[in-house]
Amino acid sequence: MLSSRGMNEINQPVTTPEKPKKNWFSTHGEILSTIGILIAAPVLAILLTIFVFQSYEVDGPSMETTLQDNDRLIVNKLGKTWTKVNGSDYIPDRYSIIVFHSHSSFSANGENKQLIKRVMGIPGDRVVISKGLVKLFNSENPAGFSPDEQGPQAGVIENTTGNLDETVEDGEVFVMGDNRENSLDSRNFGPVKSSDIVGELSFRIFPFNSIKHF
Repeated sequence: MLSSRGMNEINQPVTTPEKPKKNWFSTHGEILSTIGILIAAPVLAILLTIFVFQSYEVDGPSMETTLQDNDRLIVNKLGKTWTKVNGSDYIPDRYSIIVFHSHSSFSANGENKQLIKRVMGIPGDRVVISKGLVKLFNSENPAGFSPDEQGPQAGVIENTTGNLDETVEDGEVFVMGDNRENSLDSRNFGPVKSSDIVGELSFRIFPFNSIKHF
């Protein structure tokens, strides 16, 4: 048998564990994260503007008194984006206020720009303008009805100039400004194609004392 008596004690040296070496990614992780955020933020903003919503400023009196010159608006593009995905036509509801691409033939100076108007006629509607009044005829209203007496613009419209009798085809909407005396709209350039519609007015965000959800 072995005895521990008379044996010398041996002290084991105490070793300090080495700190793990940092690799390049752990050393520069914060920098990479910051760079990633700086890149992702503007890309996300661009994607939101293209596919979700966009800010606009009203230029002109054609939608008075509903909208005023220099009003700041938020236009919802989700409906248009979804129809692009599923390959269908984007047809906003009657009375919606929409932004759409104009063509050079729409404007007197030949500019291509975007316009904002109210949807009055949808596919299948027969739009008749006569003696200062608008009437719509469709399968639900064979005797016709006056949209200016029923829509949100009721009480704003006093007179609608022009003489017209036109049926709105599939994939189109008939638009007019609420300021009928001073509006270039479907009375002049005909119905607007679904492919030209940008989106639907959702909010007025300025002036602050006139913030409104549409």
